[in-house]
Amino acid sequence: MLMTLFALTPVILVSACGYLIARTGVITGDQWRGVEQLAYYVLFPAVLFRTISQADFSSVPTFNMGGALLATIVVMAAFLLLFRPLTERIWGIASYRFTSIFQGTLRWNAMIALAIADNVAGDLGLAMLAVAMVFMIPILNILCILVLSRYASGTTPSGAKILKDLYSNPFIVSIAAGVVFNLTGLTLPQVFDNTLAIFASAAVPIGIICVGAGLDLSSLRRPGPALTMGTFLRPLLMPLVAFGFAWIFNVTGPALSVIIVACAVPSASSSYLLARQMGGDAKLMAEIITLQTLTASVTIPLALLLYT
Repeated sequence: MLMTLFALTPVILVSACGYLIARTGVITGDQWRGVEQLAYYVLFPAVLFRTISQADFSSVPTFNMGGALLATIVVMAAFLLLFRPLTERIWGIASYRFTSIFQGTLRWNAMIALAIADNVAGDLGLAMLAVAMVFMIPILNILCILVLSRYASGTTPSGAKILKDLYSNPFIVSIAAGVVFNLTGLTLPQVFDNTLAIFASAAVPIGIICVGAGLDLSSLRRPGPALTMGTFLRPLLMPLVAFGFAWIFNVTGPALSVIIVACAVPSASSSYLLARQMGGDAKLMAEIITLQTLTASVTIPLALLLYT
């Protein structure tokens, strides 16, 4: 539990700084939009490209891990989509709010996972987490963009609009470029790698600050069905499903621990940025991320205890 707390405490503190910056008016509403777009179009794509382009997949059970993770994502996404009409009928959760439940359940904060995986399995854990990033991040971004494209507007988008949302999304573009570069076997020149490292180092803190800025603490004091589902479906249900598929794909030892970590950490701060850019419920998304982060010091050790 202590290693999880050490990994999460800086995230909580930086998010709190974002909340204070927004409430004191140091950065105003229009200025926040510029900060968010910088993180969305430049900083996070730099993280994704640099990590994936340099990942070494030869020393880990790449395809077994990938199969278990992809199966987990598909099953969880199908469950959420089948469950969506029921949430609207029983609890009145509008479609655009459902997009935040979807992102909050499926997406993951790879930076927190990196810190925990390093403590759990050292350098081998980091290599395995790179595998998780390659298999999880592209499919999750595609699914979330499709869901936001369909449900944030309340109307069924055309095939052309869906394709445009995908090929124009900076996350998808950077992931695809990273995979292609990795397959070539080339190495980034040191000067370019150092440049990307500078961008990457700014991505996480700025993303977390934006999450804190969008937070409404009063909603955390009176969580409704949308916030409750968006917060707890991920840490309680997703590790269980992942454990089942890890058993099917014969993933054990440190690789199993990394899978559980990847499926138990809070949702990504970039989920908030995607919700802002595509018309989802960004306020609900910020609340889900914050509450998941606050409870993760209990839910992550619990998941590791139960499933590894």
